[in-house]
Amino acid sequence: MAAVVLVHGIWNLVSGLPPEEAAAAKGAEFRKILGQGLEAARLPHVPVPDVAMAYYAHLLTNRPLEEQAGEGAVRLEDLSREQLLRTWEWLLLAGAPEPTEAQAGWLAPVRLAVGWLAHESPGARGLTARAQRGLMDVIERMIVAMIRDTDSYFSRPERRRAARAVVAEAIRHHRPRVVVAHSLGSVVAWEALHAYPELGVELLVTVGSPLGLPGLARKLEPEPRGGRGARPAGVKHWVNIADAGDLVALPPELGGMFPVDTHAVIETGVLGFHGLKGYLANGLTAAAMAPYLPS
Repeated sequence: MAAVVLVHGIWNLVSGLPPEEAAAAKGAEFRKILGQGLEAARLPHVPVPDVAMAYYAHLLTNRPLEEQAGEGAVRLEDLSREQLLRTWEWLLLAGAPEPTEAQAGWLAPVRLAVGWLAHESPGARGLTARAQRGLMDVIERMIVAMIRDTDSYFSRPERRRAARAVVAEAIRHHRPRVVVAHSLGSVVAWEALHAYPELGVELLVTVGSPLGLPGLARKLEPEPRGGRGARPAGVKHWVNIADAGDLVALPPELGGMFPVDTHAVIETGVLGFHGLKGYLANGLTAAAMAPYLPS
């Protein structure tokens, strides 16, 4: 049994391992990082808990496991017009300015928005030209991964059901007091806890969550009513944490759409703005979890 179940987001596909081994490897990796978070929170008296990963990344692709390592090679140019339009609207929420001139298609506005974020956004100012180019690359890869994974999840009912079942089974088996759900994983976990209301969780921690993105929220099951999404029946407490520079966690407080008990904004660094590692290693995340961990 594990006191904490993690639900991963994008960029967690493990090549060459069957799902059970990938889950075990990810759980061990992030348990060490949670230990760093407890140290950062100055909570050495809290033992590092056992951590289990609800691993579903393999369900969002058609390709065999041994061919899944090249996700970072996909470019903005490979996105459809509709995907680019959604991306552009998403980046406008992040503060990117509207283009001053009419553009043919949506690739140019998206590239302009990415360039602005890497050069002019508050977190990027003062970076060297080389660091800004690196940041542009990270942003582009994150955009493509997020768009493709969310589309794969929402557009394929069988994948959606399977991913939710993986999360539900991990919670049912381990009976954790804490579920930490990151990125797209916060969507999967929220839907899974609604689909399996018998599952009880003392604390749900969503980190880097896109639940408040307007276009995404309209696709949720159950769909928010009157602009409000319900708390899953089995969740007693809910904490949402967003990095100030996280382009996925928009709006940072989920647009006020969900009955979250506590919202918090943290700083994990310019190039670590969406990784689960940065969130788990942060003392604020660990401090939120600590009262629910075994002593």
